[in-house]
Amino acid sequence: APDRASLVSFNVEGCHAMDLATLVDQDRGVAMRAGHQCCQPLHQKFGVTASARLSAYFYNTEAEIDTAVDALKDTISMLQGDFEQLDLLGAAGL
Repeated sequence: APDRASLVSFNVEGCHAMDLATLVDQDRGVAMRAGHQCCQPLHQKFGVTASARLSAYFYNTEAEIDTAVDALKDTISMLQGDFEQLDLLGAAGL
């Protein structure tokens, strides 16, 4: 479908892309990419040094995608100092 994509590149204010990718991987084992993504001219245009990228494919389950989204939310909360938003029990699988 023309209005769907399985890839998203993004930046989060107050969070470096490399920190996001590293912490999401270490916390929940979710593989993300971070860096130039072969689009340095676009990064330069937007004044950023890197972007984070998350992608899915037909073999990813809905539960895996939910895990990735939850891990990303928790990591962003932690990096931005919003500790009340952390789902610590979810991270432990409880």
